[in-house]
Amino acid sequence: MKPLRIAFTALAVLLSSGALHAETVQIPLGQQGNPLIVLPERGQSPASVSAQFGEPLQRRPAVGNPPITRWDYPQFSVYFEHAHVINTVLIHAPQHSQP
Repeated sequence: MKPLRIAFTALAVLLSSGALHAETVQIPLGQQGNPLIVLPERGQSPASVSAQFGEPLQRRPAVGNPPITRWDYPQFSVYFEHAHVINTVLIHAPQHSQP
């Protein structure tokens, strides 16, 4: 029984090795976004963000539990949990036009 199990395992490894080949895609993360842009920092209050960056273009309603709120600005979105910034995400803006 044991030699049969070993044979099936070896056969499975040989047959699946072709499916394990994958193409590597490299994304130049260091070249994304403007490093000079000032963004809200983790822990800031909504009042502090408003005072520093002005009113957002759109305030999205809270969803989930804990409630997560999103404010959209022209270049970034700010995510709040309760009354504190938890993350800021830059909005993608292509630097080069595609042919």
